[in-house]
Formats: sequence, structure tokens, C-alpha cells
Amino acid sequence: MARNWLDAMPEVFLSTTERSSAVSRAASSGLLRRIGSKLYTRNLVDPPEQIVRRHLWPLVAAYAPGALIADRTALENVPAPDGSIFVVAGRARDIELPGITIRTRKGAGPQPEDRPFIGDLFISSTARAFLDNLAPSRQGKSGVRRTLGREQVEQRLDDLARRNGAEALNRLRDEARALAPRIGREAEFEAFDRLIGALQGTRKDDLVSPRARARHAGAPYDPDRLHLFELLYRELRALAPAGRATRDRGPEARSTLAFFEAYFSNFIEGTEFEVEEAAAIVFRQAIPRDRPADAHDILGTWQLVSDPVEMARTPADADELLDLLRRRHATLMAARPEKGPGQFKREVNRAGRTVFVDPDHVENTLRQGFDLYRSLETAFARAVYMMFLVSEVHPFADGNGRIARIMSNAELVAAGEERILVPTVYRANYLSALKALSQAQSPEPLVRTLDFAQRWVAATPWAGLEGTRVDLERGHAFMDANEAENAGIRLRLP
Repeated sequence: MARNWLDAMPEVFLSTTERSSAVSRAASSGLLRRIGSKLYTRNLVDPPEQIVRRHLWPLVAAYAPGALIADRTALENVPAPDGSIFVVAGRARDIELPGITIRTRKGAGPQPEDRPFIGDLFISSTARAFLDNLAPSRQGKSGVRRTLGREQVEQRLDDLARRNGAEALNRLRDEARALAPRIGREAEFEAFDRLIGALQGTRKDDLVSPRARARHAGAPYDPDRLHLFELLYRELRALAPAGRATRDRGPEARSTLAFFEAYFSNFIEGTEFEVEEAAAIVFRQAIPRDRPADAHDILGTWQLVSDPVEMARTPADADELLDLLRRRHATLMAARPEKGPGQFKREVNRAGRTVFVDPDHVENTLRQGFDLYRSLETAFARAVYMMFLVSEVHPFADGNGRIARIMSNAELVAAGEERILVPTVYRANYLSALKALSQAQSPEPLVRTLDFAQRWVAATPWAGLEGTRVDLERGHAFMDANEAENAGIRLRLP
């Protein structure tokens, strides 16, 4: 064999009968490492587990050619927590590799519905994967079972219905009905058929998971959002700053503060006016002829945030939460009938890469989220949580950010604490903090960002409108967030 044969070999490979002598010599010379049964690598540095993970599926294909990825691996698409990969092959055996065990079992081979995978592997169709995972299996020494079991299947079917609609469940059931006799899963199909009917509310079955029971009862919710709410809840319980009591302000100062709350909250959403124009709208009812709806957005926000009685209302239960949201939204969006004032959305909405809660799941996701809200002890914690709850569910066709901030500040006003305002220059910080939790599951930036925003409000001498405007200008509050970032300018405390 040519001296440079190793240069043509991949990083990791299985030795063959024809190559075994050359491989043995290379290993003896320190040019190769043996890291598994007939498994060698040219990489003499990285841990064997890393090398195997990098080449996982080609290695499965090499050890079990033509095998079908099955059972829990076909639904999870990753090794099990103990490193197991489950496949259907010609004989049953366990193949031990660094960090991975390929566990083969006998069974019906690939069917027309199963899909080609890497190498000459196949992967179970979705219908087959669900049927297989309803089959009973014994717990291995590591505590991992070959199949996911009833509760996991229920949750994954709920995910499917949530993302693709009830019709997706019907199509899946039809595919499973045709497939079951060919793979010997008739009993599993009977259980699957009952489960689909129970999720759709047309049949009774002993559902295991809370999500499946909620869907059966006609109250489905978004579990991914609930997970985010739980992350924020834990952060707030551990790290929420102490409250900042409202300073004693006269009527003019309170009016000024409410005005800038309405002004900045709308500016964040793209409803932009000069301060003088906005003041004329709020205090003189001077509605611009060419922008009446925009003007009413500011006016509607002002009417809510300047009303001390309204802003002292907080929800005592989930029904009151839904009622407050609808009533405040009806006031805010009164000039935009096409946005459904006071009505929860009927179509999915999104912002960039974020797709918000499905319209069918809005009410019950809010209800599930409320259960965490009511056990938060401080007004600041409830304010931050309420802001994110409403923002992340996005229950309306429009006006969600403004309603989220109104609901948040109502928590603070009701407790006699300073409000949270997000001036124009701080917009990018605020939106980045929301995204950090929504997309990266990191709640700390949101708590920190809103804490500073409240501290800024507490430090600002809200007095007359013009004097306050000058103070805010000195602190860069009106600067465009992107321009400020490029210039290295930050929101400055007075």
C-alpha cells in the first residue's frame, strides 16, 4: 500500500480486512489511534468522544449499513441522554463507541414511507416513529428506555397540533392506520387513534400530560412561552431589585411624567411626533389632519397612563387580566378599527425571527402565565413579568408593546412605586433585552435594563413640560438609538 495512503483517509474510519495490516503498522507507529472496535482516527489530539460525535451518522451507517433509525432516536434526532442511538437492523446487538452506543434490534425493515438518511441509513416516518414510541420498553442500566412513552408522545402531538393545526393530526392518523399492519403495530395504532381523538376533544382517553389534558378541555396553551415565563419568574424571585417609592409630585409634574410615558411608548413603536406636536395633541386636542390615527395612538395612551384610577387597577385573577387587556386595548386603538380594538388577534403575528403565540392559544397561555405572576412578591417583579408576559404572547393585532408597558406600569402605580419609561435613546437596549429572553432564554438583561429605566425615572426632576424637555435633552433621551450607539452616547442620569 502506498506510503501516503493515510492522507486519503477521513479523520475517523473503520478498518477492513484488506487494510488491516497497514492500519496496524500505522497504529504501532503512532500515526493512528484505535478508539473503538475496528475504529481508528488520524486525529491524535481531540478526545475520542468529540471525534465520534463529529462523524456520528456516517459511523452508524458504517457499523449498521442499511439500518433504520427508529424508536426515540427517530423523534428526538439526537442520541439519548446516555448516548444511545436506537436502530432496526438484521440482528440485535450493542455497539460501544466513545460516548455513543448503537443499539440495534430486529423488526420490520424500511417501508416506503420511511425516508433515506445519511449514508445508506433510513429514518422512520413520523407516523412510524409515533407508533414505535407507544410500544412498551424496559429501562436500561443507565435509566434510559428505548421508547419515549405515553407522556412524551402526548406532548409531541400537542406540539404538532399547535404548530400545524388539527388537520395535521388527522393526516398523521391516516398514515399510521395504513402503516400499522405492515410493521406489527396494530395494538399501538389503537392507542394512537384514541389519543388523537382525545386531543381533538372527540373521544375520551386517560391522558397523562397536563398539556394534552388542556387541549382535550379546549384550553391549549404554548408550552415554549410558559418555559420562558418560568425562567423570568425564577430570575425575579432571586434577583429582583428593591422597590423605589414614588416621590411626592404635584399635579403638573404628574401630568408631565404621564405625557412623556405616552410620548416615548409610542415613539418606540414608530409613531413619531415632535414633542411640541405631541403636547398639542394631548393638551389641546389638536389632531393633525394628515395623521389622525397616529395622533389618537398618543392620545389613547395618554388617557390610560394619566388616569390614576385606571393605573391603580391590577388583575386579581386570570379573568380580570383578560378583561383589563381588552378594555385598555379598546381605548388605545379606538381610532384603528381595522386592528380590532379590544379583540384578541385572529392571525399569527411576528417580529423579525420571532413568531408569537398562535391565536388559538392566546387566552390560555395568558392564564397559565398568570399563575406565576400572582405569586411574585414585589411590584417591580410583577411589573417586569407582566411586561414580558404581554409582549411575548402578543395577544393583539397591533399595540402590544404599548399595552405591555401600560400593564407593567399599572403594577408600579398601584404599589406607589416609580414607573418604568423607555426613552428613545434606550430603545435598542430595551428591545435587545426582550430578545435575550425570547430568543436566548436569558432573563437577566431584561431585569437589569428595566431596573435602570426605573432608576432613571426616579432621578429625573419631572416638573413643567418645557423644563423637563430641556432636562431630557441634556440626558440624550430623545436621541435615535442607532445614532447614539454609533457615537458612543448613552442615556445619562440627571
